[in-house]
Parts: sequence; structure tokens; C-alpha cells
Amino acid sequence: MPKKRKSGGRSKGKKGRGYTVQCSQCGRMVPRDKAKKRTQVKGMISDPVFAKELRKSGTYIPRNVTVKWYCISCAVHRGVVKVRSESERKNDRSTR
Repeated sequence: MPKKRKSGGRSKGKKGRGYTVQCSQCGRMVPRDKAKKRTQVKGMISDPVFAKELRKSGTYIPRNVTVKWYCISCAVHRGVVKVRSESERKNDRSTR
């Protein structure tokens, strides 16, 4: 059977079985090392001028951090990852 990707689509290495996370889009349980992670940071204050004035006066402005995990099919559908050609798939990111 031909091998599609050198890593098998995972970043596990020889660690054994890793734990799973739930896809934020479809709810599928995906191995954590295979899922795509997206972190989104949002400020509580929408007006940047007002936020800059508050920061200058020494006020702490909390930020909302949202972490989303996507399975591969949802990541491709949402454009988080691109579909790569056969030659690009086998290469590691560092060699590109």
C-alpha cells in the first residue's frame, strides 16, 4: 500500500496513544496531534482609541482567549489548511 504522508498525518512520533479532543465544528473526536488548533484572542473593548487611553492610564484590560480544535475535514472545509499536491504532502514544513 503506498504511503500518502511520511508522518501518517500526525505529529505523534513514537509516543504511543495520545488523548483526543473534540472538533469545534462537527463534534468528532480526533487525536490531539492530528487535529488543527486555532487560538483566537479578542479584546473586551472594541474601540482601539479608547483601549489605548485606558492602557496608558495603567488599566488592566482583560482579553478573551478562545481555543478551537478542528478535524482535518473541517479544517480543509473552513480554509484553515490548504489541500497540497502529492509532492508537497510528503515533505516536512521545514524542508519547504
